[in-house]
Amino acid sequence: MEAMLIDCVQSSLRQLMYHNAIFMCERLCAEFPSETNLQLLAGCYLHNNQAYSAYHILKGTQLAQSRYLFAISCFQMDLLNEAETALYLANDANAEVPNGAAGHYLLGLIYRYTDRRKRAVHHFKQALSIDPLLWAAYEELCILGAAEEATSVFGEVAALCIQKQHRSHDVANQNSQASSEDDNLVSGINFGSDDVSSRDVRHINAKIMRDIPRNYPGAIMSGGAASQPLNGRAANISFYSTPSPMAAQLSGVAPTPVCKNVQPNGPNPNAVNVDGSPRSTVNSTIQAPRRKFVDEGKLRKVISGRLFSDSGPRRSTRLAGEAAVSTNSSATTVTGNGSSHSSKYLGRSKMSSVTFRSVTVRKGQSWENESFEEGIRHEVHDDSRSNVTTSSSLPSGDLRSIEQEGATMPAGEVVMSSSRVVTGASEVLALLRTLGEAYRLSCLYRCQDALDAYLKLPNKQYNTGWVLSQVGKAYFELVDYLEADHAFSLARLASPYSLEGMDIYSTVLYHLKEDMKLSYLAQELISTDRLAPQSWCAMGNCYSLQKDHETALKNFQRAVQLNSRFAYAHTLCGHEYVALEDFENGIKSYHSALRIDARHYNTWYGLGMIYLRQEKFKFSEHHFRMAFQINSHSSVIMSYLGTAFHALKRNEEALEMMEKAILADKKNPLPVYQKANILVSMEKFDEALKVLEELKEYAPHESSVYALMGKIYKRSNMYDKAMLHFGLALDLKPPTTDVATIKVIWIRYHVWTPKLGTSYETDL
Repeated sequence: MEAMLIDCVQSSLRQLMYHNAIFMCERLCAEFPSETNLQLLAGCYLHNNQAYSAYHILKGTQLAQSRYLFAISCFQMDLLNEAETALYLANDANAEVPNGAAGHYLLGLIYRYTDRRKRAVHHFKQALSIDPLLWAAYEELCILGAAEEATSVFGEVAALCIQKQHRSHDVANQNSQASSEDDNLVSGINFGSDDVSSRDVRHINAKIMRDIPRNYPGAIMSGGAASQPLNGRAANISFYSTPSPMAAQLSGVAPTPVCKNVQPNGPNPNAVNVDGSPRSTVNSTIQAPRRKFVDEGKLRKVISGRLFSDSGPRRSTRLAGEAAVSTNSSATTVTGNGSSHSSKYLGRSKMSSVTFRSVTVRKGQSWENESFEEGIRHEVHDDSRSNVTTSSSLPSGDLRSIEQEGATMPAGEVVMSSSRVVTGASEVLALLRTLGEAYRLSCLYRCQDALDAYLKLPNKQYNTGWVLSQVGKAYFELVDYLEADHAFSLARLASPYSLEGMDIYSTVLYHLKEDMKLSYLAQELISTDRLAPQSWCAMGNCYSLQKDHETALKNFQRAVQLNSRFAYAHTLCGHEYVALEDFENGIKSYHSALRIDARHYNTWYGLGMIYLRQEKFKFSEHHFRMAFQINSHSSVIMSYLGTAFHALKRNEEALEMMEKAILADKKNPLPVYQKANILVSMEKFDEALKVLEELKEYAPHESSVYALMGKIYKRSNMYDKAMLHFGLALDLKPPTTDVATIKVIWIRYHVWTPKLGTSYETDL
């Protein structure tokens, strides 16, 4: 009964039927109370987003896996101290962190969010050393600015570690399988010689399970679609052995599927189909039908607002369906050639000439490299099936001989699996080296180098939503908003269901003043997931562009409420408070963002702007310098750092910083204007006029340039030219404060001191 209940719970979890899993698991814990079963019940609640239930179930438990699940529930409830205590036993300093790499990763997150950077870095590195394929740990190291080069992290040492793990995993599978067979033999002794049917069934089950090819590690342990050979339900023989229905296995008829929409593989389920058709290999356990991939024409319809008119399944169902396809094709070793669709994008931009790649949609994988060995495996599989159909007439001794013959097969599988692991590990690590190095460079704000690294990816990897979003972020940091818009648009086409980077995309559209596109994007994101902070950040940017700062602030606060660890939402709240001139709450929002991510340079910039407007120049210089240390390639940050130097009467440092800012981005007029302003304060009027004449070519409609030139001519007693340039400044509709100042100068001939950077402030 216990094994049957466990099997039912795990089957419900695989089919995303969490309510049923919780109900059956409660029955399991009532009948067989144990900490292991409580772990399963807590896992069901965590799957169902009920961390509070898992917290109360596991509180006070001592097993390593229980402590890990308890820490997960505490982390989701923001009880970080309890989570840390669960992972690190105070009374046992030598105790290992439970759950290996995942435990170290969770502990690293706890230390990161409690502002203990060194310990966080240590545990993220520990997680990577245990599991080199734990990309999330390397991603966190990049965010903290402590990641090593990807070539050293995903190199030969990582490959050897992966091979060692797979070898130990295969040995564990063999041992668990052998113990399961011994249990079956011992249980068969209790029956009389004339009662053969139940014992036959157990021998047949063992034979069938040995014939399932283990093309990837954990094919049986994972309990996924690959371990559904006959009846669509996992046979997790490492923990228990559950006999299948006898009538279904002893006859040549396919067993009844668990779900209504499960179809047998072809007309004859006992024969292995090798025609190369992907349909013949799919034995879906998903209740909803799989959604077909759209072609080029349908991809373009996403922009026209028809994305959510389709009544397709949820993303989780679609992903599970794809997993079932890949694992079933691996289990039956039938070759299936994937196909792809490509879409061409028009538009004259720098990206289109360098990164003109088609968006590819993967439908399947090709297993054409498995010919000779797979042919042998097909023969063994067919023999096992023929033995199943005739085994009812065989005596128990013959059954044992069949079992001994099949026992020689796993040894060959281990050798073949090892060679496959070597090849697979090298390919995966090569991909992670490219992705990792590009992402590391992006987090260090070496954005042009990061873009060059992303171009080294193959087309099918480059044209994924995550990579295109990272490309868009890189262009955003380079202040190339047109290219960023183009990249994010491609990301939306490639993954219309993904919200990765959409908060940055909304800021790009804000700077481009694309109010229609921004409004459409915000509505789309809200329709996709109204519980995601990115959706509300886009909505807030939409209202901020319309100068409705109070409504924008409410939307950003909603994003913070949905995810209190989303640093960018706190920063955007700070920007809106500054726009409303509520500097006190703006400083609080910026500090909240820094507690989450100390390397969020936008927050340091925002604090520097507040203190600059409050004329607290020492504080302003400190915060601009901190932002500059994090992102030393931003022309805007350099400009305002130079402005702080100038306010502190450190004109030489200010001029040097302005020169760096001009070299960093020659299209940015702000550092050129500030350089001219510094030269005026140093009474170098000729040099200042020369700089402003050059600036007029880049910004011919900027009123502040003409106003500053009028000031220079006024101080040089050239009143005619001064009045001319003041008049030009007024014709260009300057800000209200500048209008009043210019009129005072024009009428009373007072010396005008312009407000620094009035027309060039940029919200990062």
